[in-house]
Amino acid sequence: MNLIEELQKIPDYRHIRGRRHELWLVLLLMLLGAMSGYWGYRPLEDFTVVHRQRLIQLFSLEDTIKFPSYSTFRRVLKTLDFHPLTNLFNTWTVIFVPPNSGERLAIDGKSIRCTLTDYAELYQNFISVMSVYSHQRGILLRTQPMSNQLET
Repeated sequence: MNLIEELQKIPDYRHIRGRRHELWLVLLLMLLGAMSGYWGYRPLEDFTVVHRQRLIQLFSLEDTIKFPSYSTFRRVLKTLDFHPLTNLFNTWTVIFVPPNSGERLAIDGKSIRCTLTDYAELYQNFISVMSVYSHQRGILLRTQPMSNQLET
């Protein structure tokens, strides 16, 4: 399973006029930045500045490439449909880190801040993320976003 090829399969939802950077590259930079401890929009931009030459060499990019700004990372994170990315992650974990027999797993859910809609209604909608975590190995094995929306 090649991560870049899989990221390239995620549909780019952005309007054609707003695309300065390939979506797969923005997602890859976010993943690499987060794995390196660069959490947040501005730190992700810092990651591309600090590691510019290495990223260009590693991914055979043009020397003149402009990496995404913090506002691009912000826009993508705020508007991204996480289902394809979640499916990619879950497929990867099944292949590379399946659960061990007898392993104890923790299942937890968290609601995502700023996703509440219908706040004035009796029944409110919000997005949650459910996760399956292995304490013994210290890794996330599966994740799934969920909506509190009523089916009609």
